[in-house]
Amino acid sequence: MPDKQLALVTGASTGIGLELAKCAAGSGFDLIIAADEAAIESAAAELRTLGGSVQALQADLATTEGVDKLCAAVGSRPVDALLANAGIGLGKAFLDQDFQRIRRLVDTNITGTLYLIHRVGKEMLQRNSGRVLITGSIAGFTPGSFQAVYNASKAFLDSFSFALREELRDSAVTVTCLMPGATETEFFRRADMMDTKVGTEKKDDAHEVAKAGFDAMMSGESDVVTGMKNKLQTTIANVTPNEVLAKQHRKMAEPGTAKS
Repeated sequence: MPDKQLALVTGASTGIGLELAKCAAGSGFDLIIAADEAAIESAAAELRTLGGSVQALQADLATTEGVDKLCAAVGSRPVDALLANAGIGLGKAFLDQDFQRIRRLVDTNITGTLYLIHRVGKEMLQRNSGRVLITGSIAGFTPGSFQAVYNASKAFLDSFSFALREELRDSAVTVTCLMPGATETEFFRRADMMDTKVGTEKKDDAHEVAKAGFDAMMSGESDVVTGMKNKLQTTIANVTPNEVLAKQHRKMAEPGTAKS
């Protein structure tokens, strides 16, 4: 039986997911990393330089088949930390979006994430040991005009993580929600948002965001909002009417708002 603990990290080919995997490797975890793109292999090569075992899997985690494939790769080895980070964004007005892209966002951010946590979490509860980190977002605090489905998906994950944590309160399984703001990753380019203010302005550092989330998970904290500006934003959002928040979000995310 391996002596090292095992961390399972999804969406680990780039951005916050890759940085979370680096944090886990640096803390002595063996890794199984997954993403839906071939870049997961180059991410694995980079992670192997940090020591420890790294197994990479290209799988579509928007599907039950993809999640099953990932769980099959884990096999009977206990997962000590599940870092459920896989997620995609989608910009522009809801009625202008292609519905297949909308459906894929929901399947990736919500359905696939829930299915993976359900499968791995059951085994953790049976063992009465394990840590779960869910990448939510401060976007979940705000009705996201011109990012409507994305923000709603993150509101779902933020809410779900607190509910699951409470259900597991009497066990030794912890659930932590990482709620970053806009972060320097491939997210906005892939979401077709490079013509927006939020897509082009300065963003948080992915490594710092991931480290805050990883440390919170290891400490068993309920949640972490990264950065003072984001903490202030969430505090204000809690006392601001949703109609006002939606209008404010338009100024950030509507196509054509990028600074020239």
